[in-house]
Amino acid sequence: MKTPSREKFERYSKGWETIGSQEPRVNFRPWEGSSTPPSGSLPAQVGHKLVSALWPEQKMQMHQRLLEAYFSENRTISDWTVLAELVSEIGEDSSYFLQHLEERKEKLAEQVIAEHNEAINQGITAVPTTLINKVLPVPGAQESATYINWIERIIERSESS
Repeated sequence: MKTPSREKFERYSKGWETIGSQEPRVNFRPWEGSSTPPSGSLPAQVGHKLVSALWPEQKMQMHQRLLEAYFSENRTISDWTVLAELVSEIGEDSSYFLQHLEERKEKLAEQVIAEHNEAINQGITAVPTTLINKVLPVPGAQESATYINWIERIIERSESS
C-alpha cells in the first residue's frame, strides 16, 4: 500500500531533530498537528519577494518568520492566507500584501523559477547551499567547522598561488 504524502512528509521532517541537536539556538520541530504540510516552496518564495519589494526593511524579518513558521510552528507556508498572516505578524498590512500579490504573483513566480534554474546551472542542487568564493558550492546544512575548513583551504591556496 502506498504511503500517504502526509506520512512521508512527517517521516522526512523527523530529520529536523538532527539539525536541532547540532544547533541549540534553533527550534526545529518535526511536523505534527493538523496543519497540512506545504505543497511546495514557490508561494513562500513569491511572498518573500513581494514583502522585499513592498517593505525592503522587512526582508530579513519576513525571512525569519517563514523559517520559524515552517520549521518551528508547522504552518503551511504554501498557503496564501498563512503568508498574509505572517505579513501581519511582522507588522505590515496583510490586505495590501494580498492586493499586490494578485497583481504581481505571476511575474514574481517567473523570477523565482528563473533564479532556481540559474542556481541549478551553477551546480547548486540542495537547500541550503552556501557558495564560497563564488565558485565552491557547499550543499546542505553544515557545522561551522566545515565552512571554516573550506575557507582556510581557499585562503591557503590563494596565498600559495
